[in-house]
Amino acid sequence: MDNMPQMALVATAGTDSIITDSANSASAYATGHKSAVNAMGVYADRTIDTLDDPKVENITSLVQRRLGMAVGIVTNTEIEDATPAAMVAHVRRRTEYDRIVKQFFAAKPDVVMGGGLANFLPKSARGSKRKDETDFVVKFRAAGYPVALTGPAMTTLAAAPETNRLLGLFTLGNMDGALDRKFLKGGTVEKFPEQPDLTEQVSAALKVLARNEAGFFLMVESGMIDKYTHLLDMERAVYDTIMFDNAVKLARDWTEERGDTLILVLADHNHPIGLVGTIEDDMSKDVPAPLRERVRVYERAGFPNYPAPDAEGYPARVDVSRRLALFSASLPDHYETLRPKLEGPNEPVPAKQDGTFVANERYKNVPGAVLRLGNLPAMINADVHSGEDVILTAMGPGSERVRGQIDNTEVFRVIAEALGLGHAREAGAKR
Repeated sequence: MDNMPQMALVATAGTDSIITDSANSASAYATGHKSAVNAMGVYADRTIDTLDDPKVENITSLVQRRLGMAVGIVTNTEIEDATPAAMVAHVRRRTEYDRIVKQFFAAKPDVVMGGGLANFLPKSARGSKRKDETDFVVKFRAAGYPVALTGPAMTTLAAAPETNRLLGLFTLGNMDGALDRKFLKGGTVEKFPEQPDLTEQVSAALKVLARNEAGFFLMVESGMIDKYTHLLDMERAVYDTIMFDNAVKLARDWTEERGDTLILVLADHNHPIGLVGTIEDDMSKDVPAPLRERVRVYERAGFPNYPAPDAEGYPARVDVSRRLALFSASLPDHYETLRPKLEGPNEPVPAKQDGTFVANERYKNVPGAVLRLGNLPAMINADVHSGEDVILTAMGPGSERVRGQIDNTEVFRVIAEALGLGHAREAGAKR
């Protein structure tokens, strides 16, 4: 993604705050209109009802209505989460998962893949989080969608020539990242051992969507990068960034001989994360130096000693003796260990106690652990987003518009103009 031919910086602020969340930033990409924190596909008003806010049409509806194109939405978070939901939903509160599932069904994207099965299942089903007895897996099947609950099933269904729609729901909640699935077997891998890789999801989506002669719009999100960064779990965030880069390569390879596909690669927002050097620590029980003295900077930093990456770009281990020092500038109270969490994703702050958040004592006895007081309000239990511009890289028809510094709403315009949506489709047609 770093060597695409076009690049721009993208501003991300919403209507109500200089700092965005994924809902209104993804909504700006999908609609060309700014919105408020937690809102997508609407102009947020002050009424209590979260569904009566003025709606704006999103790109998936436009390409279906105007061009007859297929639509795909692929993520490794819950499919109801902010970025994938912003492609179809119109709701003031991003947490309205039941309503968002209903809106997915009404919009009927041709390919829908990710986690989030819990809000598709009826309330009485095991693992369900719905508040009613509607079974949306059954409803999607009745509407002509083959349903895949595992990676192998997804691959088989996508390969069938008659498959032109596909619903894939691979976990009850968020899917597991590359580090857990491929190496550590942590997270929910034991419970859901056949989750596909993001590259496998993209490959399957392309097979299905390419069967539409009018073309397609596909949104692909490696959303766990954001989730892990919120949790100060930098190793998992980096491994999922490698996975996302592999997905970008797959898309580029797919379009290389075609020359008719616009690819845009960007983030919803930034996190205040910096690479400051390395951490020198052999992971032994006998800690060689106080916590802060294990951080090496400038000439003492050198380079990390991860093993050579495999064919997919992943080092086989993260628990090496000289690791990347990736630090966040926004911190909740937490026990800092400077060590990768090999037993499962990091939980710096597990739950509220006495109405506020406190550091997770699970890490208190890790050798060398230090209670680090945060710089965020006590009501915040994670790293938060930051306001810097994000990088957009692009290639393909229309990518020449990607340059300089632009607003997030202009990303929508790049897509719309590349598809000719700003012009009459035939002589005499109304614009």
